[in-house]
Amino acid sequence: MVTAAAVLLCLSLSVGMQAEPAEAARGTPSFPWDDLFGTRPHRAHKVVRRSAVPLPKPRPADAPAAAEPEPPAAETQPPAEAARPSEAAKPGEAIKPGEAVKPAEAARPAEPLAPQLSACRQALTEEIAIAPSIPDIHGAGGCGGEDLVRLEAIVLPDKRKVALKPAAILRCKMAAAVADWVRTDIAPLAQSLGGGISDLDNFDSFECRGRNRIVGAQLSEHGRANALDVRAFGLANGKSISLTDRSVPRTLRETVLHSVCARFSTVLGPGSDWYHEDHIHLDLAQRRNDYRICQWNVYDPLPQVAPLMPAGRPEEAPPREVAAKSEGGKADAPKAEHDKTEHDKADDGKPDARVSDDAAAPGSSVESKPQPTKKRRQSRRL
Repeated sequence: MVTAAAVLLCLSLSVGMQAEPAEAARGTPSFPWDDLFGTRPHRAHKVVRRSAVPLPKPRPADAPAAAEPEPPAAETQPPAEAARPSEAAKPGEAIKPGEAVKPAEAARPAEPLAPQLSACRQALTEEIAIAPSIPDIHGAGGCGGEDLVRLEAIVLPDKRKVALKPAAILRCKMAAAVADWVRTDIAPLAQSLGGGISDLDNFDSFECRGRNRIVGAQLSEHGRANALDVRAFGLANGKSISLTDRSVPRTLRETVLHSVCARFSTVLGPGSDWYHEDHIHLDLAQRRNDYRICQWNVYDPLPQVAPLMPAGRPEEAPPREVAAKSEGGKADAPKAEHDKTEHDKADDGKPDARVSDDAAAPGSSVESKPQPTKKRRQSRRL
């Protein structure tokens, strides 16, 4: 029995050794005692063999040589120069392509962009006026404004400067209108008077107040930085021309009147109200249908010497009808008085009208007809 069992074991080992390559090819290991004890081993996952990827063909011998890539700027730069702090990019300067950004520069916060200038601010250059921009003003009741400038001087076409005394705080559009008025109209006019204009007398510009400085009144254009009060302008020869002075030639004042009324929407001067008797108010107020106000009475010059007697009546004056009637009434009064006296004398020779018929003496030749009384005679005469 023992010998038979040993023979069988040898046979199973030889069979297992012959089947081992086939089992290995299938991926399932086998053991000699699996058939004796009836155990089935654990099967491993089947290994999938992938096909080999074909390699690219070799580069042809006649092909041009490939260009070598240039090294970055940061690599070519020496380490000592790259770390030098003096060559760091300045704030706001664009970084060139290929330039390395240092950690300190990358962590630096970006500076805020400057506010974009308005079209008026871009047009009002230093060749036209010295008017630096100032921050916006936002006061109570809508007082203040935006796009404000401090108008210090106006530059004439010949590069001379007309100073505003004192400097005026205005909106950019109002400052541009004042500068254009002085450069175009006033400068040529003053050139014929005394060598040109040198300064402008600023009586009032921006002031947060109501109209005419009345408490509770509507906000003035001065409170919106949209108005300028001009009192006079100075000449290069030292003289001053006041716009409300009646001793200034009338033609000169009328010329200034026509120029400001053509440029500004509101012009107030002498004759508008007693608040503007000593200066001229100019503003650019916007109204419905582009309504404009021009109230400035150019008065005649005062006489040099006051007359002692009233001036004579001009020959071209109309006749005095009222005086003629009054003189005619005075002439008729003596005539009426004379007629009354004559009538009273005629009545003295007649019997008294108050005596009745019964009171007449016997044998009297007086007729018995009733005589009209004096009162009745007067009523007939009237």
